[in-house]
Amino acid sequence: MILLNNEEVEQALTPRDAIAATETVYRELADGKAINRPRSQTYMPVESKEHPGFCYRFKSQEGSGVASGVWALRITSDMAGFSYTAGVKRRRILPVATGNRYCGLVILFDLERIEPVAIMPDGVIQKARVAALSVVGARCLAPEKPQVLGLFGSGWQASAHLEFLCSEYQFAKVKVYSPNQEHCREFCAKMAARLGQPIEPVASPRAAVRGSDVIQAATAAWDAVFDGRLVEKGMYVASIGGSDASNKRREIDDETIRRADLYVVHSKEVARLDQSPDVWEIAQRGIVAWDSIQEIQDLVAGRIPGRTREDQITVFNNNTGAGTQFAAVGAAVLQRARAMGLGREIPTEWFTEDVSP
Repeated sequence: MILLNNEEVEQALTPRDAIAATETVYRELADGKAINRPRSQTYMPVESKEHPGFCYRFKSQEGSGVASGVWALRITSDMAGFSYTAGVKRRRILPVATGNRYCGLVILFDLERIEPVAIMPDGVIQKARVAALSVVGARCLAPEKPQVLGLFGSGWQASAHLEFLCSEYQFAKVKVYSPNQEHCREFCAKMAARLGQPIEPVASPRAAVRGSDVIQAATAAWDAVFDGRLVEKGMYVASIGGSDASNKRREIDDETIRRADLYVVHSKEVARLDQSPDVWEIAQRGIVAWDSIQEIQDLVAGRIPGRTREDQITVFNNNTGAGTQFAAVGAAVLQRARAMGLGREIPTEWFTEDVSP
């Protein structure tokens, strides 16, 4: 069995591999050849003694696709709570493991041999699997040759989305907005050097939206990041702002969804379980009809049409994580890591037994 660290995962992970694997597993999901268990989050009902306002949380999600050859279990052991930054409520995860670190793992099990074949941290693969699905959504819903990208966010997820989208499209112009303008400028300079193309920081949400063919939100924002009245005909809008029962956040507002000619989400089931404000609640309030909301696997499999006219407003809400994504991207990482000779081999026997569990 191979043990990988985040640096090795990053070396072995390519946008092309991650996007291809993700598209495959969602086609399998539509065909009944993949399975995904919605994530669960369990909170200890006692406040931490050392960290007032926070408590222990265990989160898990799992899934598989036939092509990946593995079952993926993603788990996180967190110290979770809420804090206020400049008056804005945000959920925070504290790095309280030894050495001021976080604890999150992805474990891959071989579907035929049943034994674990890899263990890796969930950090790098987490941002990649979200960005990969966002690109899959763009392939179905964005204009054929988008020229201008308007990106919201200048953090961890925004960097992956910028890299993955630019690996898929040759944008003539990339604009980035973040309320922390200093951080936004630093982000643009860093990503421009990394990607070898100009990336322009802009001073307002309006500037990020105006004239863009693709609008991608990749933030930790609690509320919508732009006014939906700014959205123009022919635009493609994407969000990763999925909420859960304890974290009712969103990146796109009611008006954006109301104006969409086609609204596609990752999972309606999870949105219903989480009572998501930008999926379940908008349907309950009559903003859109529940039956008109489509799911990404049906789009990938061709069961519903994607963009059919140049003037359509299309929206993809990548509203939740999925174990199937960790199986698809994790398997791609494992294959390339083996070819590159990365990681440390540890005895599989440490994780198996000779008695029936």
